[in-house]
Amino acid sequence: MSPDVLVIGAGAAGIAAARRLHDAGVDTLLIDARERIGGRAHTVHHGDAALDLGCGWLHSARRNSWTDVARAAGFSIATDTARWGEQWRNLGYSPDEQAAFGRAWDAWEARARAAATGFDQPLSAFVAPDDRWCPMLDAISGYANGANLADVSLHDWLAYEDAATKDNWAVREGYGTLVAQHAVGVKVRTGVVATHIDHTAQALHVSTSAGTITARLVIVAVPTTVLADERLSFTPALPDKHHAAAALPLGVADKAFLAVDGATWPHDAHLIGNPYRTCTASHRLSPFGWPMVESFFGGDCADQLEDGDAAAFAIDELVALLGSDWRARFTPITTTRWRHEAWIEGSYSHARVGQADQRTVLSQPIDDRLFFAGEACSPHDFSTAHGARDTGIAAAEAALRALTASR
Repeated sequence: MSPDVLVIGAGAAGIAAARRLHDAGVDTLLIDARERIGGRAHTVHHGDAALDLGCGWLHSARRNSWTDVARAAGFSIATDTARWGEQWRNLGYSPDEQAAFGRAWDAWEARARAAATGFDQPLSAFVAPDDRWCPMLDAISGYANGANLADVSLHDWLAYEDAATKDNWAVREGYGTLVAQHAVGVKVRTGVVATHIDHTAQALHVSTSAGTITARLVIVAVPTTVLADERLSFTPALPDKHHAAAALPLGVADKAFLAVDGATWPHDAHLIGNPYRTCTASHRLSPFGWPMVESFFGGDCADQLEDGDAAAFAIDELVALLGSDWRARFTPITTTRWRHEAWIEGSYSHARVGQADQRTVLSQPIDDRLFFAGEACSPHDFSTAHGARDTGIAAAEAALRALTASR
């Protein structure tokens, strides 16, 4: 196999890169170690419901590049389904408590922003130790960053927050469905593991489980976990890339999906399980009106539940709020364990404290022949599918310029 461009990793970034190159008429091959495409974007179906096991929100939707892709492909986009700030019927979380938490959040954020121009610190540095809302602040960090406050860089967090907007929309057919459909027509091979890239000679030689692939250019779009432990290595060696990947670990965010019999809430209602506990779920009730609950866990809580029973935990939280007669009305559908997903091993990246600049290091091309893409390469849209897509397109555009210059 000797394509002009080989793209390694068929997640959102790799698919976007391969799509752009394919549409430009470039002989492109997209490979992935797994037996499916989409990476951390993955939709499965339960009856009429599309369950997004990975990314599920068009974050910053009006400037999210997937939004236009979805519209052009005829997908249904809902603009009114993100109700994370509401507590249905104020169950277990009174209006006074919600207002008090809002004040605690604002105070925490103000302290963090006041330190923006100083040295980098963990986000936990700005939480008052006696604040009764410490657990909830940490829980939200788990949802947003995939990691607890103590593990997240202030400077990295600010880069994301300063670019993000409040418009968070949802795709009825599934975000994973959208990402996978974007690869239709592209030459794809799954179950092909790339282990080494020799970029010594003019042609690049990539060792894979399917034999050696020779290409003029390569785009690497794999999770940081794969680069950090050198499962994909290079000759000449690229220690800066491995170090950068290690500085940008994947946190974890998991979901449990429950069928529910006789739901009494409106579609896309919301409940926080326990605002005084760090290990608590954010429960999305009847998304799109489907008879189910999507329960979301993050950070240390998600890591702990990967070796436990996340569905049982979610049911216990819901029953504590709704009443014991609800227990018989919930039936587990499926749960995710992203930390245990081969060739992924996490959900989305966060920078270690003092390491936010490693996103730039990770994204830099090598000799205009090796290019890097993925959400971890984005300077401000990391942890998102649109950040991944945009870096994939940027890598493809750089590859196109390199191909043109070499003719």
